[in-house]
Amino acid sequence: MAGNYFTFFLFDLFIIAAILITAYTCNFYYLAFLSGRRKEKYSVIPFDEPSVTIQLPIYNEKYVAARLVDAVCAMDYPKEKMKIMVLDDSDDDTVELLEELVNEHKKNGYDIIHVRRGNRIGYKAGSLKHAMKFTNTEFVAIFDADFIPPTWYLKKAIPYFAKPDIGFIQCRWGHLNENYSALTQAQALGIDLHFLVEQKAKSNSHLFMNFNGTAGIWKKECIDDAGGWHTSTLVEDLDLSYRAQMKGWKCIFLPNIIVNAELPVQMNGAKRQQFRWAKGSMQCAIKLLSDIILKRRIAIEAKLQAFVQLTRHIVFPLMLIQFLTLPILLASQVNLYIVSVFPAITISAYLAMGPGAYLLVIHKLWKKNWKYKAKALPYLIVYSIGMSVNNTIAVFDAVLGKKNEFLRTPKYGIIKNSDDWRDKAYNLPFTKTTLLEIFFGIYGIFGILVAIFSNNPIFVPILGLHAVGFFYIAHMSISHSRFKRHISQINHTQTKEEKMANIFYKISLAGIIGLITFAGYMAMTGYEHDVYPVDLSRGLLDRIMTTSDPNSMLSDLKAIKEYLPKEGKSGWVFPTDSIDFGRMQKELDSMIDSVEKTATVPRDSSAFHTGMDAVSDRALFLQENLMDATPYMYVSFINIVLSAVWIAAILAIFAVLNRKKQQLQISDATDGI
Repeated sequence: MAGNYFTFFLFDLFIIAAILITAYTCNFYYLAFLSGRRKEKYSVIPFDEPSVTIQLPIYNEKYVAARLVDAVCAMDYPKEKMKIMVLDDSDDDTVELLEELVNEHKKNGYDIIHVRRGNRIGYKAGSLKHAMKFTNTEFVAIFDADFIPPTWYLKKAIPYFAKPDIGFIQCRWGHLNENYSALTQAQALGIDLHFLVEQKAKSNSHLFMNFNGTAGIWKKECIDDAGGWHTSTLVEDLDLSYRAQMKGWKCIFLPNIIVNAELPVQMNGAKRQQFRWAKGSMQCAIKLLSDIILKRRIAIEAKLQAFVQLTRHIVFPLMLIQFLTLPILLASQVNLYIVSVFPAITISAYLAMGPGAYLLVIHKLWKKNWKYKAKALPYLIVYSIGMSVNNTIAVFDAVLGKKNEFLRTPKYGIIKNSDDWRDKAYNLPFTKTTLLEIFFGIYGIFGILVAIFSNNPIFVPILGLHAVGFFYIAHMSISHSRFKRHISQINHTQTKEEKMANIFYKISLAGIIGLITFAGYMAMTGYEHDVYPVDLSRGLLDRIMTTSDPNSMLSDLKAIKEYLPKEGKSGWVFPTDSIDFGRMQKELDSMIDSVEKTATVPRDSSAFHTGMDAVSDRALFLQENLMDATPYMYVSFINIVLSAVWIAAILAIFAVLNRKKQQLQISDATDGI
């Protein structure tokens, strides 16, 4: 492979990222194998209905809180053995709703209390930690606000605590609104694969398994022995479950006990949830991995799987590294094919490692109904790729130790396809991450052009899929933001401020579209003017090295002289003689003179062949110079300045949109929406 040190560095990054992504992917398929091969039969013994505390951590969930409390109180379990704690940290009208509901159930004979801390210290983990001070039952069941436990839940799940060393059980999540949109279908499939592959395999193989925060039951002794709930990470459930297993406690996943829950229907809510999971997992990796690895009595396979699970979100920055480096490597004519002669094998390998293998897993899990689930796979792929920007930021936040508030994922009580959430409270605005997603989408289009013009069209589907993913996430983030009142608000009359805010919004959106279009045009124009002539010159040099026709050589050399700049060095930061176009022009003049002189001697003479070989060698050397220069054409001083101006313009537009968001927030505070 020819190229400069910058190209070598990018190539190494690309290969390392590819190897690591492949390793994490293969591990998932290994777990899929384990989930089917190893089938653990858990003992079940009848209990004399032990005492259970059901803890319901809630924060501003007025659309689903009553649904949860009513479902818990409807459980088929003795009232005297069931204590219900509504852990309410809300600061909106959810408080009054729950207070009234709790009093109503108290009158019906339920042991239910409304716990108010007066603060949100430690967020959900802090609330659970506070509740443990008043918990004196043998078992603790936990349900988040968006879950609806079935009436038989406790009676069916508790008997699995047959062995004394079982610390907690995790039940499978079901979905109340799976078919609401492509977004919910993608999330549902991802969650199902997590439970039916990862959780099942780890539970059956005695590997480290995580508690998923809800729809599970803990033995109180296990919580106390493991050190209780900690508030240092965003995933207190993962943290506690790992600490419990490090203490020797066992855990069980029960795939046949399903607790239905509401999936996020707003893209910004889904991004918030993914961010919390990604950052929290990396926080736990930093906190726990060293102890897990050094602990002697933990099996090697368990250590390895713990490492993979806690660090798996590193795949997202690796995906971005591959995506960013691929167009540059293609433009530099770096061979990225698995088998050079058969480029199709490369794309086949990508398909086999991704969609193809996932289809096999889906077919194995759902058997006769696999086609129904497989329909959601394209949504999941696009969703996962597009979410890589959001999750990469989360990974870096964790690694750098940035503190973040525990931001809950809002729920709206959405079950039927006809249900609407857009005019409800808790509607989240898009964030600055959306700007990056738009940038990566545009970069993906640019990468497609590079792949085409560099004669590597086999990579177009890969780059195109990334571009679609980024644009999809960005589009949904903006369209799901609360910019305008819904038509269902018949009695609402827009104020002058609201009308102006909507005008600002429309102008801003038009500005974003205009800038994206202009940036695309400028990118194509810049490529055609700066990079494409260099690519053409490299192609002509290839032809010069394979021909012995002086006339053809002369024609190609003169064409190259016209294509290349007359002077200047492309490496504006660290310029070298190898990327000096003025020197290349002189070299071309010398080569033309050599070809003209060689053309005057007989073609069957040794002088002719020697002259042709010398020109061919010089063409190879010149081609290597052009390969060195090509990457710098993309990062020229002009391009950097233009990019900075473009990004500044986008930021200015987003500032206008943020002003609109603030105006709506003020409006919401005054009209009670």
